[in-house]
Amino acid sequence: MTIGYNLATYLIERDGYAVIENFLSQSEIDELKNEAEKLIKNMPEESNRAVFNTVESEAKQNKDQYFLDSSDKISYFYEAGALGPNGELLVDPSVSLNKIGHALHELNPVFRKLTFCEQVKETAFQLGFQEPAVVQSMYIFKNPGIGSEVIAHQDASYLYTEPVKVIGFWIALEDATLENGCLWFARGSHKGGVHRRYIRNHDKKSDQLLVYTTPSPYYQKSSFLAAPVPKGSLVLIHGQVVHHSEPNKSQKSRHAYTFHIIETKNTKYSENNWLQPKNKPFAKLYEN
Repeated sequence: MTIGYNLATYLIERDGYAVIENFLSQSEIDELKNEAEKLIKNMPEESNRAVFNTVESEAKQNKDQYFLDSSDKISYFYEAGALGPNGELLVDPSVSLNKIGHALHELNPVFRKLTFCEQVKETAFQLGFQEPAVVQSMYIFKNPGIGSEVIAHQDASYLYTEPVKVIGFWIALEDATLENGCLWFARGSHKGGVHRRYIRNHDKKSDQLLVYTTPSPYYQKSSFLAAPVPKGSLVLIHGQVVHHSEPNKSQKSRHAYTFHIIETKNTKYSENNWLQPKNKPFAKLYEN
């Protein structure tokens, strides 16, 4: 690793994020990418194709039971630009997906092995987690030309705990550059609390299954710093730091594997969060 845990902890506390290069070896990267290719071969039929988009006016998952039910499944989400009006593919299947999630870490042996490896456990321990649990995982494609924008957001808006203690593990499986949509961070923004929540809608008369509690805040574009990283890097993301990524208009993809952990000791996971455990608690990191 390029930086030590003490420095990573300091940077997360100061900036809201930290980069640890060389977290994964080339063989580990290849194993995850090859497994993703196998998952692509098992993509659903047209009738089950769901689109994922973070732009609120276009976010179909707010109404989609498929998205709501994905916490304990391996579910497939397509780019809006990859599908026609009747769900037909407009691009090659290999570059049609936005992401696969949200239980890769539990249901797929390859992703489970990486998520619960000693290196991940040690990282969580050094960050002060006493009884961490993994709540969700995603393989993100950011495919060439159609990889969509991810709007500025805080992870704690979606995975809220009281007190807030959530960390994202974002692992670059390919070089993340300015051209193909690397992450951008508003450094220090994690010190301003949780700006809004994304919750289950209890209004039975509404067709919106999921809603934001307030409109999207305005974030000054000049506040963000780019964080390009080489493949194999781990980006640790504080739950309250505001971050985003631009659309990928280049000819190079930007694959990443990401998962989130929360503290469960003396911490309450909100019952209003969109993602809820089903039939069993979230998988404890140290016990697996």
